[in-house]
Amino acid sequence: MNTTLLLLAVVIAALSGVPSLWPSRRGEAAQSIATAMLLLATALGAAAAIAVLGGGAGRSLHLPLNPLLPELTFGLDALSAVFLLPACLLCACAAVFDLGYWRANAGEGRRVRIFLGLLTASLMSVLAARDGVAFLIAWEAAALSAFFLITTEHRQREVRTAGWIYLAATHAGTLLLLAFFGYWAATSGGFAMTPLAPAAAGGAAGSVLFVLALAAFGLKAGIVPLHFWLPGAHANAPSHVSALLSGVLIKMGVYGVLRAAWMLPGPPVWWGVVVLAIGATSAVVGVAFAIGQHDLKRLLAYHSIENIGIIFLGTGLALLGRATGHAELLALGLGGALLHVWNHGLFKGLLFLAAGATTHACGTREIDRLGGVARTMPQTAACFLVGAVAICGLPPLNGFVSELLTYLGMFRALSDAPTIAGAAMVAIPALALVGAMALLCFVKVFGVVYLGVPRSAAATAEREAPLARRAPMLALAVACLGIGLLPMLALPALQPVIADWVPAGTNPPDLGALVPCSAISVLGLAMLAAGAILWSSLRSRCDRRQRAVGTWDCGYGRPTVAMQYTATSFAQQFVDHSRFLLLPVAHRPATDALFPGPARFDSHVPDLVLDRMLLPTLRGIAVSCNWLRALQRGKVQVYLLYVFLTLLCLLLFA
Repeated sequence: MNTTLLLLAVVIAALSGVPSLWPSRRGEAAQSIATAMLLLATALGAAAAIAVLGGGAGRSLHLPLNPLLPELTFGLDALSAVFLLPACLLCACAAVFDLGYWRANAGEGRRVRIFLGLLTASLMSVLAARDGVAFLIAWEAAALSAFFLITTEHRQREVRTAGWIYLAATHAGTLLLLAFFGYWAATSGGFAMTPLAPAAAGGAAGSVLFVLALAAFGLKAGIVPLHFWLPGAHANAPSHVSALLSGVLIKMGVYGVLRAAWMLPGPPVWWGVVVLAIGATSAVVGVAFAIGQHDLKRLLAYHSIENIGIIFLGTGLALLGRATGHAELLALGLGGALLHVWNHGLFKGLLFLAAGATTHACGTREIDRLGGVARTMPQTAACFLVGAVAICGLPPLNGFVSELLTYLGMFRALSDAPTIAGAAMVAIPALALVGAMALLCFVKVFGVVYLGVPRSAAATAEREAPLARRAPMLALAVACLGIGLLPMLALPALQPVIADWVPAGTNPPDLGALVPCSAISVLGLAMLAAGAILWSSLRSRCDRRQRAVGTWDCGYGRPTVAMQYTATSFAQQFVDHSRFLLLPVAHRPATDALFPGPARFDSHVPDLVLDRMLLPTLRGIAVSCNWLRALQRGKVQVYLLYVFLTLLCLLLFA
């Protein structure tokens, strides 16, 4: 029943873009119908996920294609349901946010509505697929739908470049997946995504499958150094599409790694150590590059890499716990990873929607051109602040809870075997460093973008975002606060997944008993009460009847916009000290003359993999292959000769 409900949701979501094909004069009606259909589909999908997590077993459905191809198998289990819930919520928020983002009959809006429905249906299908063929079909459909969403504003060259880089990366991942499922079929005797027999997984077979899965799904997740497609795609897509890319699409990579790890029994310890190392590296590198960014959405994109690293830290702990039979380590690591999947989807979706409302109103993504936006958009600024506090892992919001689970697991690992304890000793300070750096980054962002006074005419927003854009942000902010204050309501939903990972016949540890949920709630409520009392006290001391008198101005009685901190100046000291990693590029003005004219200073931090390695290498290969142009004579006879010589060589080789 649950699987049937989900497949019904898939069909409705896929068809939700059909009304957008109507004549443009019916644009508003088509937009409303498409949004209603997508909301219905996500509601059905969420209902199926909740039913599975509540204990309802999902029956598999078999859909035959034709006699020459194997039938497609779909079903729902606890792991699929955990990833399905945030996918449904964020797709629904994106559909509502899209109302009014463009004119109802605009070509961009119609394109987004069509492919937003297809992306939602594809993501649901990926999570429901139970054999390799169905998984690959749904995976490719999701990849292509995301490509058309990323390139919505394809008239801009930067958007087209980001789209092509994404397409190349995702198809490289698909090729690795083909290798994974081909080797899986050779090892297991079929494409069914069920746990491999211990005898078949022994030796090198299990390790080869794990490495292939880690590389293929790591490309989608955006782990370092496979993250090169992510910053450009997230920055150039429409903001509600960016929320889906960050909150849902890259989590399919995490889902794939967890699914592959679940299908491969008896993992060796080095799997967990490698995943922990990848997680720590991705988290530190992602947040470090985020601090050096001047583009608001590009900065948030690098924080997606950081949070994927935090999720991989929990995943590595879970693999270590499974390898050593340490059930509590497995429960805390897997629980922390899965809860952070939820939390990151909530607060990163909130941040991208708030940033989208801000940039849509101001017309720029450049942080140094913004400022004082909170005066005209107070609710949007408050929502962004909630997301910023959550992503920094601070109480009383949800990011604190999931990172606490990971911390608890790593501290328990310190008393384990030397290899595991050594890995935890490296991961703990890395996670602490990431939290401090994230706080530095979002103090910079919120202070420069929303406080102070406008730094340019573009930063003067005329009014608050309309209700269609504020409602999804408020819903996500409430969800962040709810999990942060009442984690005991979220943790039981993760228990079925933990039960699937422990050996058969073993009672899984109660995740709620390992986490001080009551103390977290008391701490969060106390902080909210203290904040409310402080706010009321400050408000009561403000007497509007008093005359404002300036204090000693230290010679700056007439401040200008240029005297404010910018994003560049705020982060300059950190960027200078991290020069060995970030390799910043600065264009300094020439001021050697006695009376220099107007000058401009500019600095930016290129991506370490894409801008420093891949693109220069590919350009060098292209230049070195210029001699091949001589083969293009433009004559049909010459091309036929090439074909004949190729066939002759093949015949001789055969």
